[in-house]
Amino acid sequence: MTIKEAQQTIDEWINSTGVRYFNELTNMAMLTEEVGEVARIISRKYGEQSFKESDKKVDLADEMADVLFVLMCLANQTGVDLTEALKKNLDKKTKRDSQRHKGNEKLVERSPEPEVRNQKKKS
Repeated sequence: MTIKEAQQTIDEWINSTGVRYFNELTNMAMLTEEVGEVARIISRKYGEQSFKESDKKVDLADEMADVLFVLMCLANQTGVDLTEALKKNLDKKTKRDSQRHKGNEKLVERSPEPEVRNQKKKS
C-alpha cells in the first residue's frame, strides 16, 4: 500500500466506520498519546526500564501503526499529501545534510544493532 492509498483508505474508513474525523486538536492529543505509547515500549525494550506486568503483551508494530493512522487522519484533515510532503522533506534533508553526517565523529563508530545490545545485557 502506498502512502496515498493509505490516506485514502483511512479517509474511507473514517467516513464509513468512524462516522467522522475528530477535530484537529483532539487528533493532535491522540497523536501525542500514541507516540507516548511507542516511547514506553522503546524505553522498556531497548532502554533501562523494565516492563510492568501490564506492559508485557504490548506490540510495537501495532503502536507504530496507531501513530501512522492518527498522523494520516491529521494530514487528511489539513489537506496534506504525505507522499509529496515526504518527497520534499527528503530533498530538503539531502541538500542540507549531504556532508554533515559524514563528518560527524559520533556516527563513525556505530553502536551495536539492537539484537547485539540485547544479547550483551543478558550476559
